[in-house]
Amino acid sequence: MDLATLWFFIVGVLFVGYFVLDGFDFGVGMSLPFLGKDEVSRRQVINTIGPVWDLNETWVIVAGACLFAAFPEWYATLFSGFYLPLLLILLALIARGVSFEYRHQRDDIRWKRRFDWMITIGSAVPALLWGVAVGNIVQGVPIDADKNFTGNLFTLLNPYGLWVGVTTLLLFFLHGVYFVGLKTDGPVHHDAQALAKKLAIPTVIFAAGTVLWTIVIAAGREAPLLWAVIACGVIAAVALLASVAFNWADHDGRAFAAGAVTIVFAVLTLWLALYPYVMPASNDPANSLTIANASSTQLTLEIMSWAALIFLPLVMAYQGWTYWVFRKRVTRSVIEKAELAEAH
Repeated sequence: MDLATLWFFIVGVLFVGYFVLDGFDFGVGMSLPFLGKDEVSRRQVINTIGPVWDLNETWVIVAGACLFAAFPEWYATLFSGFYLPLLLILLALIARGVSFEYRHQRDDIRWKRRFDWMITIGSAVPALLWGVAVGNIVQGVPIDADKNFTGNLFTLLNPYGLWVGVTTLLLFFLHGVYFVGLKTDGPVHHDAQALAKKLAIPTVIFAAGTVLWTIVIAAGREAPLLWAVIACGVIAAVALLASVAFNWADHDGRAFAAGAVTIVFAVLTLWLALYPYVMPASNDPANSLTIANASSTQLTLEIMSWAALIFLPLVMAYQGWTYWVFRKRVTRSVIEKAELAEAH
């Protein structure tokens, strides 16, 4: 395996990490209108991700930086062609981040509700648009001979792209609800389990459709890793069904773990279907961006490989330590005591 191919998979792993970690962040934000029936419940839900949401978002920054350094042609075509949806994602993430910090700055119910809706919308928009973007990358988009994207926003809003977008939204929503169930007690805990049961059927339907549709696309392209695409799709389906079963059996930790496995293999299904392309051209295969023609120089890839070998384990160790420190449940009694202390 040459370094360009290695970095194709490393970038894929970074996006897998981002979708698993920030995925449940998005799900928690989307669950707020359903689980936050009073101020204590809303604070309980938000506090489940309070210490980690910003750390989770660093994965997309690292993934984007690696994409820029390892595959500059891919980065240029992707970020110029997908400028509007990526801008909407960025604005949504900014609105969500601001809301986490500002909602508690005033003891005014209307002030808090506005920021609560910003958290919800700022979570749903990226959850949908990331799926639309990845779906279009896998399916292929119109690219000219100069490697420029020649479509527009409506080009991206095609049936497959939208289907994958709804799938990621539902998967992240379910993943986040599992996390709330794992991290809370009392009414919020029970409501999260009930909400997960309601989300199960539409999530399974859309996820199954995405897997089958992706396999058809990969087979039509004669993808060299078609066997791996099918295997990852099957594992993702089994893990999703297992997560649903664990939730029904009140095994919160296992449900969340199975949900994480679902997202890992769902993203791998899409990523492996893409290989050896990085951005197929739907209008003319000769214009497609591949691992070979979109990668950086050998020296750049070598320097990046040494940097990743040194720093990536440190980042992962630090993140693991952070989750260990904040591993306890966010209990209703703690929130109520905090509110009482603030009142005095």
